[in-house]
Amino acid sequence: MSLLWMYLKVFLVGGALCAIGELLVLRTRLTPARILVCYILTGVLLSAVGLYGPLADFAGAGATVPLTGFGHALCQGVMSAVDEIGFIGAFTGGLSATAGGIAAAVFFGTLIALAFKPRAK
Repeated sequence: MSLLWMYLKVFLVGGALCAIGELLVLRTRLTPARILVCYILTGVLLSAVGLYGPLADFAGAGATVPLTGFGHALCQGVMSAVDEIGFIGAFTGGLSATAGGIAAAVFFGTLIALAFKPRAK
């Protein structure tokens, strides 16, 4: 598979997910927080029924980096942990699977907060 085709798939799928989010912001009264939750829940639901895995395999980072990919990672972590350790995995699997991303968000958020001074809008 050519490198150009791979980049095109990533761009098209990731761009489509972002464009849908932008349309929701511009055309509905949904707040960004509600759109964020809807994207994560969509990733979880599509992953639970087996549809998001093939999309992630096809588009790579175009499907795994957006918020729907976070929902997919949560769902896959829960399903894996439930298979390994049972019912308690429903509570621990999602956080275990996404701990790296959560830790990076906290670290870089703190770093940016220390580097810049807040100002009123």
